[in-house]
Amino acid sequence: MLVLFDIDGTLLLTQRAGMNAMCDAGRELFGDSFTMDGVEFAGRLDCLIWLDLVRLNALEDTQANHDRFRTTYGLHLRRRLDTERKTLLLPGVGDLVQRLDAERGVTLGLLTGNYPETGRMKIASAGLDPNVFKVNAWGIDGRTRRDLPPVAMERHREHHGRSVAPEQVIIIGDTPHDVDCAKAHGCRSIGVATGVFTREALNDSGADLAVDDLSRTAEVLAWMLQTRARVLQ
Repeated sequence: MLVLFDIDGTLLLTQRAGMNAMCDAGRELFGDSFTMDGVEFAGRLDCLIWLDLVRLNALEDTQANHDRFRTTYGLHLRRRLDTERKTLLLPGVGDLVQRLDAERGVTLGLLTGNYPETGRMKIASAGLDPNVFKVNAWGIDGRTRRDLPPVAMERHREHHGRSVAPEQVIIIGDTPHDVDCAKAHGCRSIGVATGVFTREALNDSGADLAVDDLSRTAEVLAWMLQTRARVLQ
């Protein structure tokens, strides 16, 4: 079984450090008039957020500009994470990650809109070991979130030398985007209402399981393992 976690709003909250660092980077590179007003962040890929910022601020969408923005964003995020120390590991996450990592036949991974380097920064700042997550699909690996599950499944095949069936993949996230990308590929999903969407909204979006948070770890783990058992029968 492959379990893929979203980062922001699912594993942790950076208390706006990520968004503020993007704004810092934009203003350093493109001037004090740089704005992020009206840009949607929840559940979206950093590369798509960049395109929104390009349009909003009338910038040139060049690889050089994107690379400069990405690098400068990473520097500002590191500074904010180190100085503000506000990253919050969300309820039940540490226990669930630890128990899944110890479970035979389970591979942990990430499915996230983050750039790899900034995603790993955030995870480490929350007190988790980024290396626990062996199979990852990042925001640079597709044009939309729906592109990411096949990337993660292919990386699972490369890592283990065998394929994983879609119904043996569980995507855990806090937005309907996470649920949608799972449904698009026949994967299972757990919607966690620790971001901006309620449990009811996640349930209505089609989550196979919707919970307020992951603090009822034993119940969530039991559901996951029962799902695996049903598929294997």
